[in-house]
Amino acid sequence: MPAKTLPDALADAGDLGRLILVVADACVEISRLVRGGGAHVMGALESENIQGEVQKKLDVLSNDILIKAGEDCGLLAGMASEEVDTIHPVGDGASGPYLLLFDPLDGSSNIEVNVSIGTIFSVLAAPAGRAVAEADFLQAGRKQLAAGYVVYGPQTTLVVTLGQGVQIFTLDPDDGAWVFTAEGVQAPAETKEFAINMSNMRHWAEPMRRYIDECLQGETGPRGKNFNMRWVASMVADVHRIVSRGGVFMYPWDAREPNKPGKLRLMYEANPMSLLIEQAGGKATDCNTPILDIQPTSLHQRVSVVLGSQAEVERVTAYTCG
Repeated sequence: MPAKTLPDALADAGDLGRLILVVADACVEISRLVRGGGAHVMGALESENIQGEVQKKLDVLSNDILIKAGEDCGLLAGMASEEVDTIHPVGDGASGPYLLLFDPLDGSSNIEVNVSIGTIFSVLAAPAGRAVAEADFLQAGRKQLAAGYVVYGPQTTLVVTLGQGVQIFTLDPDDGAWVFTAEGVQAPAETKEFAINMSNMRHWAEPMRRYIDECLQGETGPRGKNFNMRWVASMVADVHRIVSRGGVFMYPWDAREPNKPGKLRLMYEANPMSLLIEQAGGKATDCNTPILDIQPTSLHQRVSVVLGSQAEVERVTAYTCG
């Protein structure tokens, strides 16, 4: 019997399913570039993105691939990318029912060292009967119609939700087909793993330092169990581990930039990942509010992120809000 593929899984999802297929096909092209390497895709450019970060060649190429795919599919009124300062209307800005937001290449600092990187995307409803405006993208995360990410690692893996559970597909590199791997994925509620950049511990607020310190005390400490730390410096890789086997991922407020609530982008990273985690039975918070309940105020808004297994996220929230 032939293996179930992504088109099979999305056969009843209508235009939304068609859009997911468009994004997935674009990610197949990005995956080929990542696997191929070479001077034409490796290295940095002299340009910076809207975040003030030096762009890699693959950042720009991946962004271009997704923009081109979105322009050609006939399903979008507009797009927004982490790499671009403003929105990208499609056609007259009123020709499609959806808005697409994406981080074209998450974790691109890992490109040269051959560590997993990925693409994150989010789908929102477009306004009806008029051209799209930037304000139309500023929808709370709970209004997402779909979200997903692709990990370019030892395998290329697509994880996606249309708001009714989480499905996983693996790319067959021989024919470019996304083959069904798992559905109804649930992250374990309990965990012994946390993912955070420990080198920044001295810059965190006291409640976050307390949480990590208790984890580090192991089975003789207040938690009564030994924890392992994991940190890939690629959100897609760290979140994929949590989806697969549980854990908690944290990118908290940092005293070096006290006026910024966090580093990660609400619209391109935190919202889509939070929807996936909640659909997998976990939780996601900015340490005060569920991320999906935050009302965005700007296209490149930043946010603190704690997401993953339910029990650990609730404990962090209790420490920071208590």
